[in-house]
Amino acid sequence: VQLQASGGGLAQAGGSLRVSCAASGRTGVMAWFRQARGKERAFVAAIRWGDGNTRYADSVKGRFTISRERAKLTVNLQMNNLKPEDTAVYYCAARLVYSVQYYDAEQYAFWGQGTLVTVSS
Repeated sequence: VQLQASGGGLAQAGGSLRVSCAASGRTGVMAWFRQARGKERAFVAAIRWGDGNTRYADSVKGRFTISRERAKLTVNLQMNNLKPEDTAVYYCAARLVYSVQYYDAEQYAFWGQGTLVTVSS
């Protein structure tokens, strides 16, 4: 499975951005991770493809929304009320079967290229 990420860019604090990830084939779960400069890659959100069940990191709950477009095999991450600490390279990831360890980057076999999100204060 190949993943193609798009979106991101520059926003002011309190603003919104959206990143999207298109998959070349069906997956079981897709997720977003982010990596800020000098930090480890961290889980952001995940969605189970079959039933749309979602999970979020505590730091983004209530601000970010992950959703899927079935026909396009695309997952979107809508990011609202952005904060400077959301600045990072965002990566989409996928695995063929859902894992309860959806927050663990090592569980994902497929990765897209990163897309930069910068939030200014």
